[in-house]
Amino acid sequence: MTRRAIVIGAGFGGLALAIRLQSAGVETAVVEARDKPGGRAWHWKRDGFTFDAGPTVITDPPCLKELWALSGQDIAADVDLIPVTPFYRLDWPDGSTLDYSNDEAALAAEIAKLNPADVAGYERFLAYSKGVYREGYVKLGSAAFLDFASMLRAAPSLMKYRAWRSVYSVVASYVKDERLRQALSFHTLLVGGNPMTTSGIYALIHTIEREGGVWFARGGTNALVAGMVRLFERLGGALRLGDPVVRIETEGERATGVVTESGWRGEADSIACNGDLMHSYRDLLAGHPRGAKVAKRLARKRWSPSLFVVHFGVKGDYPAIAHHSILFGPRYKGLLDDIYRNGVVADDFSLYLHHPSITDPGMAPPGHAAFYALAPVAHLGKAQADWDGAFGDRFADSILEEVERRLLPGLRANLVTRFHYTPADFGRDLAAHLGSAFSLEPLLWQSAWFRAHNRDDAISNLYFVGAGTHPGAGIPGVVGSAKATARLMLEE
Repeated sequence: MTRRAIVIGAGFGGLALAIRLQSAGVETAVVEARDKPGGRAWHWKRDGFTFDAGPTVITDPPCLKELWALSGQDIAADVDLIPVTPFYRLDWPDGSTLDYSNDEAALAAEIAKLNPADVAGYERFLAYSKGVYREGYVKLGSAAFLDFASMLRAAPSLMKYRAWRSVYSVVASYVKDERLRQALSFHTLLVGGNPMTTSGIYALIHTIEREGGVWFARGGTNALVAGMVRLFERLGGALRLGDPVVRIETEGERATGVVTESGWRGEADSIACNGDLMHSYRDLLAGHPRGAKVAKRLARKRWSPSLFVVHFGVKGDYPAIAHHSILFGPRYKGLLDDIYRNGVVADDFSLYLHHPSITDPGMAPPGHAAFYALAPVAHLGKAQADWDGAFGDRFADSILEEVERRLLPGLRANLVTRFHYTPADFGRDLAAHLGSAFSLEPLLWQSAWFRAHNRDDAISNLYFVGAGTHPGAGIPGVVGSAKATARLMLEE
């Protein structure tokens, strides 16, 4: 008999899992609440501009290419991946900059420009990063930690690399210039982690970028999502959009199917959730004792912060502005404390500026440019702000003022379109607990076995995939989680 599976949520993790299952002959349906697939990789088309919600940094393309190779196909048939260089341009308030790429000679020159003595220290840091990449990503990135014994087996190799130390403290042990310490530790923010508290294991992100490069999908991240959907449907998979799942049905300790808002009911041999963890347990499993039990446990965990994103389209071309820019503010640790501990929405924020039309002019009308500016902010459980009202408007204005002052003179006079996306929107649109943009915070005691398990401990055919599971957020992370979850489901 043909086995059937239902995947709740069409984010990267859900689509990657569905492709793996369908490629293996499992009749798979993906049920998505919103009217477009992508989850956090949402997009808008406004006034001739295409704006991606994120994620916008594509790394480790082999993990994506593998999804097509499962059925003997080539990703190039559906997605045009374009290399981005420099990976990032880092900009500090004192006017200093660093272009970060995997060109060894160029990067050494950039580091020497800030502090010649740190070139050798960077090489030692790179060796450390390669080590944790081998142990933490190659060996464990798609592993399923279902019991504590699996954690104990992994512990010795991770302890060898001082996993208890933060990324920032590890970096600081190799380089002395504060700007370089920021340049080599900020990556954890891209997966929801505080550089001051996230395990040094996450320094592996540096090697992921060095080894595989940084890429952009022509047409935007949404084009990568669309390519995955085309592949899934070619394989015979079914995608149901605009119909939120409201209940996972169970009989004893087995999941039997799902019911949607429209009243549609789907039966399956196994169910996988790519949605928010708290929403999945508290709301979708409200009729099973397991739901309330796990939701209570999740409420005690630490959740990643949220984001405030200003999308804008402007007249003119900006060839001097890199595809990815990081505009550091005057504070680093203090700002991180405000975001992760104090719940303060600071006015001396740091920003990530995305400029996709420099790589793909089709993201904007001719003679125009598309941007977004992103500020990490505290989640709704820490910062109570009028995000939907005057405060949100003022905060967006202040971000545009900062971008204009530091990088784009005359920006506001050339604006064609603008809008912003807030922590409240994450909560409404994605059912994200506390408006978190990345699910559970990637702390050492919330990683691997301590993170949500890829298979529920009690409901034996209920599975999880995505940022809340091991190894965490980011495209390689959720695609890796799909590999681990698919292996479990196919073994069942």
